[in-house]
Amino acid sequence: MVPLTRFISRSLLAAAFSTLLVHGAGADEIVFKDQENREVKLAKAAERIVSIVIPMASTVIALDGSTRKLVGMNPTAKSAVMEGILGKIFPEARDIPSDVTAPNFVPNVEALTATNPDLVIQWGGRGNDIVAPITNAGLNAMLILYGTEELTREYMAITAKALGKPERIAELVEWRDKVQRDIEAKTKAIPEDKRPSVLYVGRALSDISASGTKGNYNAWYIELVGGKNASSGLNGTVSINKEQIAEWDPEVIFLNAFEAKLDVSWVYNDPILSLTKAAKNKRVYKMPLGGYRWDPPNQESPLSWMWSANLIQPDLFKYDLRSEMKTYYKMLYNYELTDADIDGILWVKEQGDAANYAQFGEK
Repeated sequence: MVPLTRFISRSLLAAAFSTLLVHGAGADEIVFKDQENREVKLAKAAERIVSIVIPMASTVIALDGSTRKLVGMNPTAKSAVMEGILGKIFPEARDIPSDVTAPNFVPNVEALTATNPDLVIQWGGRGNDIVAPITNAGLNAMLILYGTEELTREYMAITAKALGKPERIAELVEWRDKVQRDIEAKTKAIPEDKRPSVLYVGRALSDISASGTKGNYNAWYIELVGGKNASSGLNGTVSINKEQIAEWDPEVIFLNAFEAKLDVSWVYNDPILSLTKAAKNKRVYKMPLGGYRWDPPNQESPLSWMWSANLIQPDLFKYDLRSEMKTYYKMLYNYELTDADIDGILWVKEQGDAANYAQFGEK
């Protein structure tokens, strides 16, 4: 596998070279390839962007440093704005339309065209049915792919380019590299029997889902920080039941941040799940909700890795997460986090008496 630092450096160099060629022709045109290898042409840096892709709405805001260019987003992304800190940092984000798409990424063409976008960010690799309505309406689509840290860095880089801010990506990648290298250096020698089994529950309330290891981002960072994916035997993301979780008997359970009504009582109050090692040892945690949910890859991922590392390998990692959050929220959003903000992001009260969670409380 190509090292991430080399991967992103090559991508950025190619992007920079492409920009130089276009500007050398005396134009403001921006030309690049998206992750489906489609050529995307913009007459100039995009001023009006719609993100049908859920995490990318907050990423656009972080890359641009404002909400000015985001004119539409997925309703699931909007719920994160309304429930989380981003709506406080950027109150105007609460008014950005979210009727441009259904939650399943099928565009609402009428609402989408009404935003008059320069660029629409849509998922690639999921069939033409969710892309054709955009291109048939004469709109410019940029397709991105999900699933790995490498892909995340690449689509953040091309989004920064589309925004006319290619320089912005360098500091974000440098941060990701620094944290990833630090974690890898400490976990590479952990023997298998010292790596706790960790289950990430992608859905819990209307259905229960978990994912295998191959191409799954949650499994990747679980392994990165010294754990092993309890559901590694699954083929993709599938529905499971509580009996299956009991059979796996995970030592740590991470609950998704997508379901607002989901909390750790879902495990502790259940007659089956309360018998797992995770429940008995109070190692059940709901994923934080910051500028975006910390479950999937996004601009805040290094904070998620540090949070996970402190919980999965508490004897090995002692990140001062509150301090790190204050530093990098300033970099990402030019915002000074308060202690109350941090408590809310990390669900300090809602986590109850979870093992090792007092470390995240205000000192």
